[in-house]
Amino acid sequence: MDIELIKDMVDYGVIGVLGFMSFLAVWFWIERLLFYKKVKLEDYKTKEALEIDITNNINIISTFGSNAPYIGLLGTVFGIIITFYIMGQSDTMDVKMIMTSLALALKATAMGLIVAIPSIIFYNHLSRKIEVISARWDILQKEKS
Repeated sequence: MDIELIKDMVDYGVIGVLGFMSFLAVWFWIERLLFYKKVKLEDYKTKEALEIDITNNINIISTFGSNAPYIGLLGTVFGIIITFYIMGQSDTMDVKMIMTSLALALKATAMGLIVAIPSIIFYNHLSRKIEVISARWDILQKEKS
């Protein structure tokens, strides 16, 4: 198999996975915000039923936030392995090629962080909203008593 093909598969595969994760994190964050605006606390008889509905999909965002840096790092490691392989197969030491390849390998780590940081922010934002909705349900139940 051609090394350039492997290089492209690793590069576009990792960046593609991270891009997809980023899209999903934003999608679920917006979906949850829209859902929270429509929640009617009086429709819930138990707090557990409310918690099931309001915590739906937030673990996905948390998972993206915690795993995106590792996926980016995996892409960087593969990029470095490919760079060393190309260097080993070459008769000459081309410093420009080495530095360019290493810089391109590091972009996977950067992309992983670009996905992870907003995902964790989204997760924390939603966690606070969940706390507020849950507290409002408690207040509503006390007022009914």
